[in-house]
Amino acid sequence: MTHGPRSGLTAVSTALLAMSRHLEVRDVLQTIVVSARELLGARYAALGVPDDHGGFAQFVVDGVSDEEWKAIGPLPRQHGILAAMLRDATPQRLADVRLDPRFEGWPAAHPEMSDFLGMPVADGDEILGALFLANKVRTPDEPAGGCGFTAEDEELLRVLAQHAAIALTNARLYERSRELTIAGERARLAHELHDAVSQKLFSLRLTAQAATTLVDRDPVRAKDALHEVARLAAEAADELRAAVVELRPAGLDEDGLVATLRTQIKVLDRAHAARVTFEEHGVRALPTAQEEALLRVAQEALHNALRHSGARRVDVVLARRGQGAELRVTDDGRGFDPSAVRRAGRHLGLVSMRDRAHGVGGRLTVLSEPGKGTTIEMEVPGG
Repeated sequence: MTHGPRSGLTAVSTALLAMSRHLEVRDVLQTIVVSARELLGARYAALGVPDDHGGFAQFVVDGVSDEEWKAIGPLPRQHGILAAMLRDATPQRLADVRLDPRFEGWPAAHPEMSDFLGMPVADGDEILGALFLANKVRTPDEPAGGCGFTAEDEELLRVLAQHAAIALTNARLYERSRELTIAGERARLAHELHDAVSQKLFSLRLTAQAATTLVDRDPVRAKDALHEVARLAAEAADELRAAVVELRPAGLDEDGLVATLRTQIKVLDRAHAARVTFEEHGVRALPTAQEEALLRVAQEALHNALRHSGARRVDVVLARRGQGAELRVTDDGRGFDPSAVRRAGRHLGLVSMRDRAHGVGGRLTVLSEPGKGTTIEMEVPGG
């Protein structure tokens, strides 16, 4: 079926918007491959991101079933046509890839491919990957033989590859930024835990010294002091165990949002003078990006409440809302005027929290008044 100029332009625009919508590298790669195959009418499409060892760090395909992909076996090496695109950054349009002198074969379970269109994905001089299509789908009135991919197809794939490079670079920057944020949060929490454990150990040492001086002249008081030593030692051991658990990466993939939040809040409750509580009401598993955004907003809101508000109590509630969820972090601290904070440019992480919420289709609400505490609410639609 042929498309008019308007529908063709709409399809290209939709594909480019889809590429820029995702933040995870794997999602970006998959969107690029699917968009290229559908726009250019190919039976197969793939995108390979090279590693530094002659192979591919990531290799995403479309048009091949999961069963077929498993049967094909290990990822390809950087050889033949793929190597040419990665090495020379030149597009390849071939009537039959099998007849090209650089062709080096493929596994027995690999589908047969003939006409071929390949395009490097590059950011300046850096080649980020290779995007290629095979087996152009032809209409009954089109003659067999020759390359089904046209010069116009090649130019369209070049445009897609240019935008793919931008989307892939942005996704990599996002993931790097997230890694740095996680590292910073872990370092901050490690400092807080260190302070808490150090205080416990200092108290333990003083109490033990007092017990030593009382053993001979006041055995009853010495016994009481030794009981206190045992209690402080048990608390210090709990703090250390909590530190070991918390300084591992957030276990969203393994433990889920509820368990991860519960663990972190237990640690904060022990590490701070303020009482920190957590309640959960019927929350179901959510898309990974939404769970991560909810976790990061909770961490930011808790950090603000515990370090800046002077709160004596902070309550965290995570509840199901339709197919999604709502997070609410409430403290009884000094509060603030949100509009004055915006005018002064001191946003206490509010901009970051709003960005996280909007990035996963959610919304963030900030309720606060001077002297009346603060409530941060984030709602996500689910998926």
